[in-house]
Amino acid sequence: MTLYQLWTSFYTIVRKDVVRIVRIWSQTFLPSVVTSVLYFLVFGSVIGSRIGEFEGFSYMHFIVPGLVMLAVVTNSFSNVASSFFQAKFFSRNIDEILVSPTPPWVIIAGFAAGGVVRGVVIGILVTLVSLFFAVPPVHNVFVIALFLVLSSVVFSLAGLVNGIYAKNFDGITIIPTFVLTPLVYLGGVFYSVSALPAIWQTLTYANPIFYLVNGFRYGFLGISDVSISVSAWVLVVLAAVLVAVAWYHIRTGLGLKQ
Repeated sequence: MTLYQLWTSFYTIVRKDVVRIVRIWSQTFLPSVVTSVLYFLVFGSVIGSRIGEFEGFSYMHFIVPGLVMLAVVTNSFSNVASSFFQAKFFSRNIDEILVSPTPPWVIIAGFAAGGVVRGVVIGILVTLVSLFFAVPPVHNVFVIALFLVLSSVVFSLAGLVNGIYAKNFDGITIIPTFVLTPLVYLGGVFYSVSALPAIWQTLTYANPIFYLVNGFRYGFLGISDVSISVSAWVLVVLAAVLVAVAWYHIRTGLGLKQ
């Protein structure tokens, strides 16, 4: 394929998903904003007023990065998982893409880009909403942008892999409910890993969400439980593994061709 054809294929996949996201904005954007407002009210205002300062910052300031990442992760993942699942089982347009000369990496990039767009937009919206409750300091804008995009990429790819493996609708709901949600809540969104007993600290280090929350929080507050470079590399390696898994299945059509 020529460069123009590759771009056309990529643009078509992304445009279709972005148009869908914008068209049903009340389902894609609004729920996360409303949920975040409730988190800020309950955990930030009510519970935070009793906790006081946490590692030198107000509790509201401490949890804002984690709550933004909570919205980014869940939206990036669910967007690609549902989008690919619909293309595979309902509209059946995945068959047309697979028989076209479009390379697997373009298909992966196209679907993942849709999740990144939704994840980044949600992250910005939730951050803007948080300003009504507390204006967080900004330690490093580059780190904030890096982890916002990296997190969206990783969990968009994870959603793609979930969509590939899913055999029915339950297949794209069971992972967010029983895997993603526990990992998010045990990933340091509401607490610092240094406050945990040694055994739980060790288990937390095996949680990939811990690293994205840690990096994003460092971008705002300048504090972290592990090295920022370690957090970034964990996400890069995880993204590479997920790309490899998705590429193999799309390249072979395993589980996709009927």
